[in-house]
Amino acid sequence: MLLAKPRGYCAGVDRAVQTVEEALKLYGAPIYVRKQIVHNKHVVQTLEAKGAIFVEENEEVPEGATVIFSAHGVAPEVYAQAKERSLKAIDATCPLVTKVHHEARRFAQEDYDILLIGHEGHEEVIGTAGEAPAHIQLVDGPDSVDQVTVRDPEKVVWLSQTTLSVDETLETVARLKQRLPLLQSPPSDDICYATSNRQHVVKEIAPECDVVIVVGSRNSSNSVRLVEVALDAGARAGHLVDFAHEIDDAWLAGARTVGLTSGASVPDDLVQEVLAHLAERGFADVEEITTADERLTFSLPQELKRDMKAAAARR
Repeated sequence: MLLAKPRGYCAGVDRAVQTVEEALKLYGAPIYVRKQIVHNKHVVQTLEAKGAIFVEENEEVPEGATVIFSAHGVAPEVYAQAKERSLKAIDATCPLVTKVHHEARRFAQEDYDILLIGHEGHEEVIGTAGEAPAHIQLVDGPDSVDQVTVRDPEKVVWLSQTTLSVDETLETVARLKQRLPLLQSPPSDDICYATSNRQHVVKEIAPECDVVIVVGSRNSSNSVRLVEVALDAGARAGHLVDFAHEIDDAWLAGARTVGLTSGASVPDDLVQEVLAHLAERGFADVEEITTADERLTFSLPQELKRDMKAAAARR
């Protein structure tokens, strides 16, 4: 077994999940959460059991109730809707996504055309595009480049969804620059450190693996990308599972080396269950391969911290 590190929870996911848990403790159940707080089936089920109610839109939240916005970010209109319904809104958007929102607003104010590289329909893309819809057009991978049109080829910049394949994004940017040589880049890389780090270690282990198993949900962009990265880097097979019991023994037939990692929204106990499952099937010799040391943490949303502090002062 080659066990990838870093894997699992990133700082933004940890903050978002903790936000829901602390809100439940502070305000009591139910706490409403717009969309899945993070894209992981187990995390959502665990929070539901504690009293979180997941909804698709603000209209489903009773007037005056508390609603938490997911780690993927929301468009400005979502805040406006919450205000109209007198909702107490707590924003659990990952700070690295918020950074991309700030970039979108700034370039729109300077009247740039913004090419947003990302996957159509993904919540993060919808939120970012909502910051400046008149200025942003989506580029969904290298094959979408030919459809791009801009007003002024000297005033165009690219931004990206934070959870994309690093290699595919670079390929998309290269194709865009062939068409638009003066295309500007964001001030700093939009793809988040956790996405890059998890892909990098998978590239390291994949060539030695007969099969790579990624723990993560199918609606998790970064988890899906990890399977693609493993296959592109030389793994003979790659599979995405939410839980250990989903592993098909046929995948392991004839395999000598198995790689294991998990997406950025996956708690490590799920990985430990997979390790135990694979140990029972003869893969008990585990070597952890480390390519980065992640120490970044994010503080809880200001609205929540303020109320926690007030509650502590009353005790």
